[in-house]
Amino acid sequence: MERTRIAVAGASGLIGSALVRSLTADGHEVVRLVRRAPRGAGEVRWDPERGRVDTAGLAGCAAVVNLAGAGVGDRRWSEAYKRRIHDSRVHGTAALARAVAALDERPRVFVNGSAIGIYGETGERAVDEGAPAGRGFLPELCVEWEAAADDARKAGVRTVFTRTGLVVARGGGAWGRLFPLFKAGLGGRMGDGRQYWSYIALHDEVAAIRHLIDRDDLSGPFNLTAPEPLTNREITEAMGRVLHRPTLFAVPAPVLRTVLGEMAGDVLGSARVVPERLLESGFTFAFPGIEDALRAA
Repeated sequence: MERTRIAVAGASGLIGSALVRSLTADGHEVVRLVRRAPRGAGEVRWDPERGRVDTAGLAGCAAVVNLAGAGVGDRRWSEAYKRRIHDSRVHGTAALARAVAALDERPRVFVNGSAIGIYGETGERAVDEGAPAGRGFLPELCVEWEAAADDARKAGVRTVFTRTGLVVARGGGAWGRLFPLFKAGLGGRMGDGRQYWSYIALHDEVAAIRHLIDRDDLSGPFNLTAPEPLTNREITEAMGRVLHRPTLFAVPAPVLRTVLGEMAGDVLGSARVVPERLLESGFTFAFPGIEDALRAA
């Protein structure tokens, strides 16, 4: 990728901060979208819930990457928090898409974060990007979230949706909570452990996003998951091997439902998602296996 100017929304999050570090290390100029008053030329003000963006700050950007949104797993899903999850993604995406479309010189690409939650429960059936959306809060949210980017697409900007799985990283996301438990010897399977988890190493997540920015022939949805999803039981056993800890504890499904409420359905649900289009595009995973991903984290 030639050195260029790239705007990133959600730059302080797990994926966004890793992406910014990677881009900056390679000499790219990164513009961060922030909700507060900007502190320098490298920041642009926006208010995703209210749909406001300082469009002038995006001028000259070759790419706009939107990874912003309230954390799905940050807290129990009350109706108010579900609304916050929805608005932070859908309204934020729509605002950025309008801003991109309004620019006199539009970016080459608009990369919009999405999630494998769009497929819902897949059981043991492997699904690729051609699979239909599932039913429920997360699938319906993802459909609306991706549709909110239409203004950019209709303006002729190449639009990419990164449907990300569970990111294996030490400092955040699901694994940010799992690692301390397993290191303390308190880790174990969730429910019966037969549900599929589609994961991706943080390094590969960032590399895939950069691959999609760089390739002018790629658009539409891409599953950002490792090539072979594993069951929760298999991942639990791998955690024990890598961390040299027992994995004797199991969290029964009723306990998870009591503690997590509606969100437990997505922890206990099975999502066997494969990155068909990403592999077809020639992308190579650095950490395709779970033990590789865990050691990298």
